[in-house]
Amino acid sequence: MKVGTDGVLLGAWTDTTGAQHILDIGTGTGLLALMLAQRSLANIDAVEIDADACIQARENVTRSPFWDRIGVYQCSIQDYATTCSQRYDLLVSNPPFFENAYKTPHQARTLARHSDRLEQVDLLQAAEQLLSENGRLAVIYPSESAKIFPEKAEAFGFFCHRKLYVKPTLNSPIKRVLIELGKNQSEYQETTLTIEADRHIYTAEFIALIKDFYLKY
Repeated sequence: MKVGTDGVLLGAWTDTTGAQHILDIGTGTGLLALMLAQRSLANIDAVEIDADACIQARENVTRSPFWDRIGVYQCSIQDYATTCSQRYDLLVSNPPFFENAYKTPHQARTLARHSDRLEQVDLLQAAEQLLSENGRLAVIYPSESAKIFPEKAEAFGFFCHRKLYVKPTLNSPIKRVLIELGKNQSEYQETTLTIEADRHIYTAEFIALIKDFYLKY
């Protein structure tokens, strides 16, 4: 589970304004933590349940210019939330989202892709415990999962601040939705992003969003 478009979109889109302490939930190889460190001066903690992914994330952090601002911890977010006293200004997660689907025999890939170990309610419970009073949660989900996430969030006292609908091409349906929630009400913003204008021809909006994280842009 290396660098993917979902993670890059979330890392580039997430609002880091005013964030001094950030938590990346399910960091994988550290992509989101590193992107947010590049975009802010915040101190960043990252949790990852898979041992091998955690090792790789630590290696990637160590080799980055941001090594002194990122800590990587091997544990589930459920366990982390019960022991952590830090309150975060921003939580970010590219969570596993496949439900009731075929599972590969490769355990690490299953953990990264399937929601058994990090369901939406688990994520919201962690956010309720770990966010500061003005804290925000940013996530990305497939369109179907994204429909029910804000409704579940309301039960935990969260309000939807922003949504970004992502389409692979102009004529394709929405495939991903990026969502920002907060404990306080805010003016709601909703936008749509198309990735490709044509095959391997990326739109100006997509390039503008992700150009700081790709060498060829």
